[in-house]
Amino acid sequence: MPAVRPTENPTESPADPHFQEAADLRLAVFRLARRLRAERGANQLSDAQHVVVAVLSHEGPMSLGELAARERVSAPSMNRTVNCLEEQGLVQRVADSSDGRKVSVQITEAGSTLVTEVKRRRTNWLASAMHELTPDEQRSLNDATAALNKLASL
Repeated sequence: MPAVRPTENPTESPADPHFQEAADLRLAVFRLARRLRAERGANQLSDAQHVVVAVLSHEGPMSLGELAARERVSAPSMNRTVNCLEEQGLVQRVADSSDGRKVSVQITEAGSTLVTEVKRRRTNWLASAMHELTPDEQRSLNDATAALNKLASL
């Protein structure tokens, strides 16, 4: 499958017939993501910090380098993020048992509890909001889920 490349000049509308649909979808997804982020609750984590805790919850322990590469940030930036999370007791650094020079970052019980609570809050909000949609809109949204997941993996 060919890589998806941005247009050379994003201010110009290319000849692609899907350009306006793509622009509308981008805006809708952005607004929904922002609304879901608002359901994080009272915790004081930045978006970047929350993503790291969620990734560790879902993917398991990772090195700083793996986390940095996954989130497309520099290693020093990821180190600062992990330091903040470690100070809050949400993650911990663990030395590799076979090579003490290697360190992985793993989520703590407090971090897991936080991720579970945020997921619950966001899912509850979304489920409640979906009741405001017509049955046809709900079916369309359900049908779109697979396509959105595919787009996200390109």
